[in-house]
Amino acid sequence: MVKLTFNGALGQKDLKKDGKEEALIPTEQDVEEGVRIRQQSRAWCWCMCLGLALLLSGVVFGGAYLYRYYIDSGPVYFCGVDYMEGGDYMIAEEEPEELPAQLRRIQETVRILEDDEVAHINVPVPEFSSSDPADIVHDFNRRLTAYLDLNLNKCYVIPLNTSIVMPPRDFLELLINIKAGTYLPQSYLVHEQMMVTERIDDLEPLGTFIRRLCRGKDTYKLQRRDHIMGMQKREALDCFKIRHFENKFVVETEICNP
Repeated sequence: MVKLTFNGALGQKDLKKDGKEEALIPTEQDVEEGVRIRQQSRAWCWCMCLGLALLLSGVVFGGAYLYRYYIDSGPVYFCGVDYMEGGDYMIAEEEPEELPAQLRRIQETVRILEDDEVAHINVPVPEFSSSDPADIVHDFNRRLTAYLDLNLNKCYVIPLNTSIVMPPRDFLELLINIKAGTYLPQSYLVHEQMMVTERIDDLEPLGTFIRRLCRGKDTYKLQRRDHIMGMQKREALDCFKIRHFENKFVVETEICNP
């Protein structure tokens, strides 16, 4: 009679193998947890994409706003103009030689925004001491002109005088022709005198461009002196002058305090 026996180690290996195979079979709880993790991961991914999209759109629109309102995309012209104070000729030259005593030079940086109908003129410190440096904005949409006297750091606003100030598009064409040397305007010096009337506290009605120019500055209304009843030409006044070029002639704007 033969007695059959089995190796105990072999039996244990089979049991362990069977246990391992059972562990590889996912339970219902494992499936639910896997689905939940995938859903959370997918939701987090969508939130991340949405956040990045909002961030990028904010950067794009913010950059466009800054470029539009703080850099300004209009063409810039650096103008050096020599003119006779007696009023016969005005000559545009890049590097003039020694100028006769009766000639004066006015230099400006002009930026034209055609779409907004705005001209921005910067007049640096002049060669002669009788005129102040200034920033000037002519807003044809608002029908307003603003002068920022850079010596006084004060802003002055008056209705736009279209008989003196050329529309931005025409002014741009004039600058292009002068720069090309195809047009040398014969000119005279125009004088205008204005009086300070009252302080402006609310800058909102002045529009974007003048509001930006005058923000943080003492701002006042102006009125032309010849429109003020009872004002005598011989009265002694505290005045300053700004000479600028915005047409086929040079304008001397005199602003006086009462």
